[in-house]
This record gives sequence, structure tokens and C-alpha cells, in this order.
Amino acid sequence: MIAAALALLAASAALPTSLPVDAATLARLPVANATLTAHGKSHACTGVWLADLAAAAGLPAGEALRGPALTTMIVAEAADGYRVAFSLAELDPKLGNRPVLVANACDGKALSAADGPLRLVVPGEVRAARSVRQLRALRVVALP
Repeated sequence: MIAAALALLAASAALPTSLPVDAATLARLPVANATLTAHGKSHACTGVWLADLAAAAGLPAGEALRGPALTTMIVAEAADGYRVAFSLAELDPKLGNRPVLVANACDGKALSAADGPLRLVVPGEVRAARSVRQLRALRVVALP
């Protein structure tokens, strides 16, 4: 039991505590598109996949996503303090395959101050409750 706890500590110590959301980091990743449906309207949005951002920051992906790494969460925080969580497993294309877009533009325009400069787009969800507007941080949390 002590060995398992030490292994979990070692694995979580190697994880970054947050994901970068600066323009330079986003520009280095492949561009992706998704449709945001909120309040009865659809919008064509552009940005990068959250899974790609997580992998670029060094979080485990694919076959490396196993064991203690399966308890890793990404908590998205908005400017007003609103927070939502995604498990790394649900985002991974080889596990949950839930695409989440970190969008910087919708309908061919940069996001307005009310929505941006970044927002999350979670296609396929019935309610847009996890499509966080005014995204300010993506925190990495390893559950015990």
C-alpha cells in the first residue's frame, strides 16, 4: 500500500500544474474546428483540441494513459470563477474520445470580450454548461 501511494505521488509530481493558454502555444498546435450550440444558436468555431494542448504540455496520452494517470483531471476556470472539469481519459482519442475545443474564434471572428479571448466548445453535449466563456486557466489536478 505504501509503495502504491509513493508511485502515485511520483506520477503526480511529474505532471504540470496547468496548461498554457497563451497565443504562442496555441499557434504551434494543429488548427481544429467544432460547432458550438448554445442558447438555440450554432456557431462554427476554430481553435485547438484540448487533448492536443494537454499532450503538448507533457500529460500522458494514448498507451501512456494508464494507472494513476487515469485519475488526472483538467479544471477549466473562467474569469468570473466558473469552473468545470474534464478527465484526461475522456479527452483522449484512444479512450473517451470526447473532443473539446479551446476556441479563439467563432463564425470567422475573434471572440468578443464577453466570450473570450478563449472559450471551450464541447460538441455534442445537450447543454453548453461546460463550454466555458472567458477561459483564463486550465489547471491539472491528480486525484488521490
